[in-house]
Amino acid sequence: MFADKTLTPREAVRLCALGTIAAKPMRYSELASSVRHFISRMTGPSVDLLGTSIELLRYEGLVEALAGEGMEDDATLSITEAGRKEFHALMVAPLRPASDLSKLITTLKFRFLHLLDKADQEAQVELLIDTSETGLNRLLDLRDSMAGEGGYLVDWLDEEVTRAEARLDWLHQLRQWVKQAG
Repeated sequence: MFADKTLTPREAVRLCALGTIAAKPMRYSELASSVRHFISRMTGPSVDLLGTSIELLRYEGLVEALAGEGMEDDATLSITEAGRKEFHALMVAPLRPASDLSKLITTLKFRFLHLLDKADQEAQVELLIDTSETGLNRLLDLRDSMAGEGGYLVDWLDEEVTRAEARLDWLHQLRQWVKQAG
C-alpha cells in the first residue's frame, strides 16, 4: 500500500482477482481472463497492471486449487481463509483522490488548447473525442459483461456511462466552437 494506506495498482489487481474468486470458485484460465477483461475495460490495456500472477496468489496461500495443481492443468481455484482476510483488508482500504496522469494531461490540453493554431486545436479536439469514445465503449462493454453478476457494479457503471456520454456531448459542442472560432 501507499503511505496513506491507499491501494497501489498492483493491489487493485489483487483485489479484483480475490473478489472474483471469492464470488465463486473458477478455473485458473477463467479467473485470469475475467481479471484481464475487467481491468482492461476500466483502464485500457496495461502491462503494468496485468503483470500480477494468479500463481503468486496461490504461492502466498490466498487461493488454492480444489483439484489439480494450478495454471499447468487449469485447476479450479477457490479463495482460502487467508485470501478472504486479504480481500477484506484491500476492500476496506481508503480511496485516494483521482490522481491519474492522463487526467492531468487532458486538463493541461484544455488549459492551453487556445494557444494552438486552429488546425491543431481541431486535431486535439478530435483526439479527445476519440479517446472519450474509446473509454465509453470500454465502459459499455464492461457493463454488458457484468449485467448478471449482482451487487452495485452495474448501477455504478450506468452512472459512469451517463457521465461519459455527457462528456462526449460536450466535446462535440467544443468541436463546433473551435470550428466557428477564429
